[in-house]
Amino acid sequence: MKKLFNLTQNGLDEIKQELKHLLDQRHLIADRIKQARELGDLSENAEYQTAREEQDRLEARISELEHVVQNSKLIKKPKTNGQVKLGSNVKLKSADGKNKEFQVVGTMEADPLNDKISDESPIGRMLIGKRVGDKVEIKTATENTTFKITFIN
Repeated sequence: MKKLFNLTQNGLDEIKQELKHLLDQRHLIADRIKQARELGDLSENAEYQTAREEQDRLEARISELEHVVQNSKLIKKPKTNGQVKLGSNVKLKSADGKNKEFQVVGTMEADPLNDKISDESPIGRMLIGKRVGDKVEIKTATENTTFKITFIN
């Protein structure tokens, strides 16, 4: 069974944009390889070896992104039934007034530094299915804090 990659429209657009950029880079690397070949002995040609390694990395990333695009499932804006789902924006508040806000996204789009957490992450798994008013405990390396869900969109 194929793994589907859950992506928001924004996330899918970003991946397609990166893919287009990488596809545009192909001819530049091919030109570098051609120029390096013209320098002579390939076995001791560092420019050639570097260009080939760069081409290998580029082709691997292109292949990965094409696979993701072909096997992606668009996360639609969840219907508001009061539960946290994939694609939901969730606001949390602790007893001491700390506020946190997360968007629950698929693994390919996860970016914790920008408050996008994966549905497969510990926090994401904890939030899925919860409702406004429910409490969740978020554990970090330095502290455990209990938050109350104040808003789901």
